[in-house]
Amino acid sequence: MVRLTDRSPLPDIMALSELEQGRTLVLGGGSNVLFTADFPGLVVINQLTGKQVLDGTDKHGYLRFFAGENWHDCVLWSLENNYFGLENLSLIPGSAGAAPIQNIGAYGVELDSVLDCVEAWDLETQQLCMLRNADCRFTYRDSMFKQSPNKYWVTSITLKLTRNGRVRLSYRGLKEELQAMGVTRPEPVDVSNAVIRIRTRKLPDPGKIGNAGSFFKNPVVGPQIASQLTEQYPGLPVFAQHDGSSKISAAWLIEQCGWKGFREADAGISDLHALVMVNHGNATGNRILALAMRVRESVSDQFGIRLEVEPYIIGPGGQGLKDKAHDA
Repeated sequence: MVRLTDRSPLPDIMALSELEQGRTLVLGGGSNVLFTADFPGLVVINQLTGKQVLDGTDKHGYLRFFAGENWHDCVLWSLENNYFGLENLSLIPGSAGAAPIQNIGAYGVELDSVLDCVEAWDLETQQLCMLRNADCRFTYRDSMFKQSPNKYWVTSITLKLTRNGRVRLSYRGLKEELQAMGVTRPEPVDVSNAVIRIRTRKLPDPGKIGNAGSFFKNPVVGPQIASQLTEQYPGLPVFAQHDGSSKISAAWLIEQCGWKGFREADAGISDLHALVMVNHGNATGNRILALAMRVRESVSDQFGIRLEVEPYIIGPGGQGLKDKAHDA
């Protein structure tokens, strides 16, 4: 294992035999990774730190976060310095470098809406490079970094944030939370506090019980399937997308199949949120994955929708032994 605390050792790391054999795993916080086996190679822990305002005006600012920075700390730091746009992404576990890999998103906002560029080490040219937003090929919980995990190691990200304080409240539960807080004219910090309250109440703390966050992506379906499902299941939460498709709540599908709060030995599904697989103590990664596959099959049988796994799986049953894997 190598702890990467600055960029200068990168050429030396590139020369290690494990990397030449394609067995290198880069981890940030490891908050969205499931191990089903030991990793037979070199693990690089990305601990590059630093937060900077590169350029700013009275309307916007460019903020740079190095890859090893804690994501939530970056959100709070931006708010403290009166740069806005990240408040809906508060309390998401993980590192800043993992954010573009997963294209993290929550409460109506995704990272690609504020990301300007990514600095990364190009494993082919052996040099640092700069990738613009369009180069990253962002889609829902996906990016070029995930699609080609043997190409780049993220070293920092630069975000373009506003200074006007305009908040985004498209997520209905967010408006309800602000009302419960007695906030009638919400500022960005109010939105951040509301998101923290919701996440704390509805999601298990990974510091207290092992979990990899949302285990399945919310499925995206075409308008015809969405119409058929809502007609058959009137309570199904459906969110219209800009391209005419619809995003469906995976948690609702799982809960309707009776899985919420389920436990088998130490592998289980959270009783707070049906989308989160949890480890009550000594469940192996294989046990967690096996239970997840049972959940997926039951949803497929009942609703005809096949859920897609969101965490990066290292070992049998996943994609983690292919070349160089990245933490999401």
